[in-house]
Amino acid sequence: MRALVCKQYGPPSQLTLDELDDPKPSKGQILIKVKAAGINFPDVLSIEGKYQVKTEPPFIPGNEASGIIEAVGEGVERFKPGDKVITMSKGGAFADKCISDENTTIPLFPALNFSQGAGFMVTYGTSYHALKQSAELKEGETILVLGAAGGVGVTAIEIAKAMGARVIAAASSNEKLEFAKDVGADETVNYTKSSLKEVVKELTNGKGVDVVYDPVGGELTDAALRATAWHGRYLIIGFASGDIPKFAANILLLKEASAVGVWWGTWAAKNPHKHIQNIKELGAMIASGNITPRVTEEFTIDQYKEAFQVITERRAKGKVILTMN
Repeated sequence: MRALVCKQYGPPSQLTLDELDDPKPSKGQILIKVKAAGINFPDVLSIEGKYQVKTEPPFIPGNEASGIIEAVGEGVERFKPGDKVITMSKGGAFADKCISDENTTIPLFPALNFSQGAGFMVTYGTSYHALKQSAELKEGETILVLGAAGGVGVTAIEIAKAMGARVIAAASSNEKLEFAKDVGADETVNYTKSSLKEVVKELTNGKGVDVVYDPVGGELTDAALRATAWHGRYLIIGFASGDIPKFAANILLLKEASAVGVWWGTWAAKNPHKHIQNIKELGAMIASGNITPRVTEEFTIDQYKEAFQVITERRAKGKVILTMN
């Protein structure tokens, strides 16, 4: 099989496309012929050796894929060869074939194609867990979504709207904000041209937002935190800006606000039954048309350098997908 291999930590451009032996499933595992794989910002951090959990090179990156089951290991009961599936793997997705555990794999939703399926698990799983379990978002509340046109930002907008919230989308360009409005955002803020804090306060009549969804970090954090309401919840999703922010504890105190870390993959592993329930509820949202996974750019595995540039240069609008030949 062909696979992208990280032989030493560094930028994604240093990955190599190699021929490797096909992997074999062990007990409880399945072998998937990959049709498409989703690229996420944590993949970049993993390749650079900067992710919270490090994988020592050499390794095949990629944590979400869709495809067709080719073989199953001992004890696998839920799937059989020929089934179309979506999976969250522990690496290895950027390849013609990958191994995944049975319990982190779900059937491909009938309404989705392989590319949409490949972009579903991480972004929608993260955002739904963040809004449902971490923030306990309620109907009628207002949420500020930073990095609103990116992979997780788009899903946060969709899911928040499906949960009955009002959404203020923040991004760095009018083009990205138009995309966020098409997804369902009620209001927008271009934080390169206006004060994020002041615009949000104006849009909320001085109250501030109930929830901040932040996959960006960096210099936006302080302004977004100051734009929260009494008992606001600040969701720490990631640090796409590259800068890990420090939180002003006095602001948290004065607002009785909460800063909440969101690490969906570990939460899902520790709470498998709640995770499965979340996936079922997301499936119902897809079936009803309340959410629609958006693939805005597709690249073949041979074009991996161009695909990763979209992520590292923060040009992504929606989901970026690698397809296998």
